[in-house]
Amino acid sequence: MATYGQFCPVAKAMEVLDERWTLLIIRELISGSSHFNELRRGLPKMSPALLSKRLRSLDRAGLVRRVEVGGKVSYALTESGLDLQEVVEALGVWGLRWVGDLGEDDLDPHLLFWDMRRTIPVAAWPRTRTVLEFRLSDLPLRVGGWWLVVTGDDVDVCDYDPGFGSIATVRTTLRTLVRLWRGEARWEGALRSGDVTVEGPADVRRAIPGWLGQMRLADVAAARA
Repeated sequence: MATYGQFCPVAKAMEVLDERWTLLIIRELISGSSHFNELRRGLPKMSPALLSKRLRSLDRAGLVRRVEVGGKVSYALTESGLDLQEVVEALGVWGLRWVGDLGEDDLDPHLLFWDMRRTIPVAAWPRTRTVLEFRLSDLPLRVGGWWLVVTGDDVDVCDYDPGFGSIATVRTTLRTLVRLWRGEARWEGALRSGDVTVEGPADVRRAIPGWLGQMRLADVAAARA
């Protein structure tokens, strides 16, 4: 591990944390991912080989614990790793306040729907299996269709039609959906302007904003907007 050669505690911390992707792995573990494939879904542009390398480094540094039970491997934050939660959240707040603009390369439907899946307010949904379809018009047709499937407390996200029948279809762009999720746009305005259209029963159309919720720092983004 490279060093800065300084006794400053910030420098010592950055010797562990400043490699690319490291804090995003910590973010994923804080958010509830514990298996390699879950981490991959939260970091879709990170190669599996690099993810394995970073996990080994974090294990050696004492931030992550690798656990193997019955041949299945999982990862968990140690006490020192968990102590980074406030750091990660503070970085998120800072990023929304000062580096909020989104470029085209930042818009990733895989990451968006995976993040949505983790914070869906399932108590607001019907208790029976309910499927919500999304059609994102700014993506090629083959990658522009996504489905959220909520069954009780279980949430799944599919990039193919799961075959259960959709209760409604949301038509918008990926950029608009990201802005709604981040709290930078409001559903009322997006529906009124036509940036979002919803095909389905009236009661479902009214319920969808509450069904989807927003990311945890949406109040910060809303204040900035």
